Amino acid sequence: MKKVAIIGTVGIPAGYGGFETLAENLVRTLSSEFEFTVYCSSKAYSRKLPEIYGAKLKYIPLRANGIQSIPYDIWSILSALKSADVLLILGVGGCIVLPFLKLFGCRKKLIVNIDGLEWRRSKWNPPVKSFLKFSERTAVRFCDHVIGDNKVISDYVEQEYHHSCSLIEYGADHQEPQKISAASLAAYPFLSHAYAFGVCRIEPENNVHLVLRAFADPSCSLPLVMVGNWSKGAYGQKLYETYRGHGNIHLLDPVYDQKKLNELRSNCILYIHGHSCGGTNPSLIEAMHLGLPVAAFDVNFNQETTEYKALYFASSEELLRIIGEKRVTEWRKIGDAMREIAGRRYTWKRIGQCYAELF
Repeated sequence: MKKVAIIGTVGIPAGYGGFETLAENLVRTLSSEFEFTVYCSSKAYSRKLPEIYGAKLKYIPLRANGIQSIPYDIWSILSALKSADVLLILGVGGCIVLPFLKLFGCRKKLIVNIDGLEWRRSKWNPPVKSFLKFSERTAVRFCDHVIGDNKVISDYVEQEYHHSCSLIEYGADHQEPQKISAASLAAYPFLSHAYAFGVCRIEPENNVHLVLRAFADPSCSLPLVMVGNWSKGAYGQKLYETYRGHGNIHLLDPVYDQKKLNELRSNCILYIHGHSCGGTNPSLIEAMHLGLPVAAFDVNFNQETTEYKALYFASSEELLRIIGEKRVTEWRKIGDAMREIAGRRYTWKRIGQCYAELF
């Protein structure tokens, strides 16, 4: 049985983001075919399980995000060389070490998922962008297989680097619709009426300001429920102070309980997705799997993910027009189309098979 090391996540059980959910579901889906080791940050887990879902867990005493993410990834890579046949590296930060591995005759299979073109993100300053671009170039040149999670990314790799790139997205069928409970209704009385919903990190590239401006317009009658980390950073704090008292907008702190989150989102009549970068966003395909009508920011990543069958906006005015038309019958048809796409493309069985072929 081949030994596969998964590197570059906070760890499993998943509690942070898309790569963690990917790692957990690959282990769940493929543990009968491969022997997995998942590298985890000891800083993120008070209880350090030795194994889970049949995978061994190894802990690195560094944070998996921020400035420590680079040594965290490099440490994990070097450790994995001792026992793994295949290294699945999620993200490019630690890939600056790959040329040295090749120089010293490394014969392990190196597979890199380059994530969502991190160097393009507006939140990074020029030196960080330059480093991430360099890491991306190094990863593509020195790994054995490149994975992109969106056709836009796989096309970019092939055009920019003249290197083949496997298109493998994420699964979303681990999420299930939930009815609104009496407890949630008591906590959030506004859930008893029709509402739009969004969930994201509160960052400029997710266009939260644009979304809130549309729903705050006096002509907008559809309430918005928005979940995010409002207290992290000046951008979120300013938006929270500006809109928290608005009668049409309900700003909620992060919801880490997936069942409760699905109560909130699976009962909305319109899902708002403002992400402008990042490839195939897990939150978007989860909304699609739940059969939600999607209004997405008008960029090629989102168009590819939804097969051009969602609603799209590029400004507050365009979003306000979508909300104002309130074509509920049309929205339901869009929701059905989103569910069909997700059932065809975004299942963990299909994603697992794609990774198994590369392993």
